[in-house]
Amino acid sequence: MMNTPTRIEGAQRPSRWASSLLPLVAALVLAGCATGAPDLPAVATPAAFKEQALQAPPSGNWTAAAPAESQARGEWWRAFGDPVLDDLVARADANNTGIQSAAARLAEARALARSTDADRSPQLGLGAGASRQAGADRTLGTKPATLITAGANLSYELDLFGRLGRASEAARLDADAREGLLQSTRLLVQAETAQTYLALRAIDAERAIVRETVEAYRGTLDLTQRRQRAGDIAELDVARVETELAVNESQALTLDRRRAELEHALGVLTGDGASSFELRGGDWSTALPIIPAGVPAVVLARRPDVSAAQKSVLAAQARVGVAQAAWFPSISLTGAGGYASPELGDLFKWSARSWGIGALLSLPILDGGRREAGLQGARAQLDGARASYREQVLNAFKDVEDQLSSLRILEAQADVQARAVASARRATVLSDSRYRNGLVSQLDLLDARRSELNNRRQALQVRSAQYQSTVGLVRALGGGWDQAPTRVSSSGAELPSR
Repeated sequence: MMNTPTRIEGAQRPSRWASSLLPLVAALVLAGCATGAPDLPAVATPAAFKEQALQAPPSGNWTAAAPAESQARGEWWRAFGDPVLDDLVARADANNTGIQSAAARLAEARALARSTDADRSPQLGLGAGASRQAGADRTLGTKPATLITAGANLSYELDLFGRLGRASEAARLDADAREGLLQSTRLLVQAETAQTYLALRAIDAERAIVRETVEAYRGTLDLTQRRQRAGDIAELDVARVETELAVNESQALTLDRRRAELEHALGVLTGDGASSFELRGGDWSTALPIIPAGVPAVVLARRPDVSAAQKSVLAAQARVGVAQAAWFPSISLTGAGGYASPELGDLFKWSARSWGIGALLSLPILDGGRREAGLQGARAQLDGARASYREQVLNAFKDVEDQLSSLRILEAQADVQARAVASARRATVLSDSRYRNGLVSQLDLLDARRSELNNRRQALQVRSAQYQSTVGLVRALGGGWDQAPTRVSSSGAELPSR
């Protein structure tokens, strides 16, 4: 009778001891699970771009931009309807060194993610060894002995507080960010290839205008020289035409130099050597597509650099969780099993077997502030990632607004410049007729021709700027679009959509 309460009390003591520690253990587990929870900062975006709202009052509605994964950019360059451009972009995709470097960094990030994730799995290893040793006190006469061992070691760390899980998540998000940067690099290379090619075609067209002008001045010089030999005009008139001819020949050589530089740049973009790459001249028949801008929230979802910035914020948040988990204990389970024997022949006998299991709990008490510094550093990295993300979003909207405003103004400028070219061409025809009939001086004719040349070249430069801004808008929007846009040829006629 007296032993019964004693046995009951002894049986209850472990239960009371465990129940007293249960709230502490539960609090630690919950704290570890709560640290570093993903919380991407919301970014408010306008319902429409400012340039789209110029013809209508803004609605004032705002929408929250949800984070999106990286997505394929699409073959947006095919909307320009230029087979040469299609071939150049395909070669750049396959051979550009910048894309290859970004792909290598992505592969490295993925390998690091797999390595980090491996820490969450059990670790198993095999080992064998031989040692010869004697007693520590030689006076005891202990003889040296040989010990041969062979066995397996197993270890596993219990991730009770989420440290390994957060580290694995951060590494995976870093890899996702690298994937976004790879797509951003690919889009950048595609845009640079298209812009460089279109600039080269614009140079070809401008060279044709300048050469046409040079031939016209040569004809005028021949006529002027004949009239000077006949005594109709003075030598001063010949000198004026020779000056204009030399000036335009110099401009033609300047354009030749610029074209060579653009050709070399295309060679680098496509992964070829500048010495071996060649692009023959041709007519500039590339279509000018009309790009739908969409809504600002879509830009956040499509821009790969914005997607990469989002992943960087999430990775930084996960690393804050890793730093917080450093304050909690780490628990590792270990096990070993094998054979040990002084004789090699007896090593694998059943009597030579050996084994052991263990558990290790580690909790730093004094570390000189290392863990606190690590946590502060992780939070500072998170603040920096948030600021970079916001900056990336603001720059994305700026890029789109820049290109939209540029296209709007260039369209109006092209109309005005077309009228200027028509008027200048008509003035040249009239001046040439009146000069041949002796009604105006040679200076009037030269001024008319110079004005026509300048206006034609300015019109060509405006047209080139339209192409550059169109490609810039595609890049600012993050690549392709869901619906095929209306395509407009260089002459202004609408083309069927692809």
